Amino acid sequence: MTERRIAVVSAGLGRPSSTLLLGEKLATAAEAALRERGIEARVDVVELRDHAHDLTNNMLTGFPASSLREMLERVTGADGVIAVTPIFNASYSGLFKTFFDVLEQDALAGRPVLIAATGGTPRHSLALEHALRPMFAYLRSVVVPTAVYAASEDWGAGGDPAGGLTGLTGLTGRIGRAAEEFAALVADRQAPERTDPYADPVPFERLLRGGD
Repeated sequence: MTERRIAVVSAGLGRPSSTLLLGEKLATAAEAALRERGIEARVDVVELRDHAHDLTNNMLTGFPASSLREMLERVTGADGVIAVTPIFNASYSGLFKTFFDVLEQDALAGRPVLIAATGGTPRHSLALEHALRPMFAYLRSVVVPTAVYAASEDWGAGGDPAGGLTGLTGLTGRIGRAAEEFAALVADRQAPERTDPYADPVPFERLLRGGD
């Protein structure tokens, strides 16, 4: 069976985290949609809170620690990315932005990205369109048409979105529709051949001679 890799990037700060929960539910729905297409999905969940200090150091020094480099490679090596952030002051969180700021240029170019967010009030849902979507367009990612926002009132008892509104306008419906769109893009994507820039280093003696 064909396999695709999906990375879930969650910028949730708390534990438990509604941001992480939303990302996991989107990944589960995407897995099911890909399975219907005969594709097995391998999901890798990344919680940015676990890498906050390394991300800050990377911003200051320009170099990622080994653990952070490994995490960045897992995300940039995925066939599709589900990116979820809490909304603070009508925009994505600083931790979320920092992560995408440290990625190499064009690291997500052509990559399907499903954007999602959580917040306390439905009024913040427009942040998906005026903040997240333009950022990923700048990164030249292929952003899924349906973005998913979950306000506090969208969650039912126990954090189950099925307890909230139903249909395409409810959270469950939005998750399903976005996951279908995401799965279609991931399934159709032809992954480019990836090369390791460090696989063929220039010998030190040649560097001393000025690279001739």
